[in-house]
Amino acid sequence: MSVTNPSGNSAGLPTAATMAESADKNPAADKNMTGEANIAAEANIAAEASPASPVNTVAQSDQIKQGDQMDRKSKGAQENPAARWTFLTNHSHVLILLSRNPSMVLREVAVKVGITERAVQRIIADLEEANVIEREKVGRQNHYRILANRPLRHPIEAHRSISDLLQLLDE
Repeated sequence: MSVTNPSGNSAGLPTAATMAESADKNPAADKNMTGEANIAAEANIAAEASPASPVNTVAQSDQIKQGDQMDRKSKGAQENPAARWTFLTNHSHVLILLSRNPSMVLREVAVKVGITERAVQRIIADLEEANVIEREKVGRQNHYRILANRPLRHPIEAHRSISDLLQLLDE
């Protein structure tokens, strides 16, 4: 069974005539327009439409969303410009937290470091593989023991141990 729309074609597909008519009414429908030109065209259509028109509401809504996104981006950069990077890696952040609280739940570590729980699991696996920490199961919880006498991994800092790093950051 086939459904026929008012234009005479089946399956509700637009005809060349309806597409041309739509483009005449809505310059923003032209796919070759740039993003800025498209927004400007939508704004012109919205200005011509009545206040209750759905086109007006959609265009205004899109402009408000774009403004909010720009505000959030600029506010984030102004509030904490150093958030883009830190001197210590996520591996060291996890290690520091576990040294302060060896029974800390991974979900809590993830929130404090600002990464996913899965990323914390990978870091824990890396630290265990490098013999930096040992995991001990205590009931349903894990307890992590830091092997503080191990040297730091990079040649520039290999003359220092993990305990040196942890002491420096606990002061």
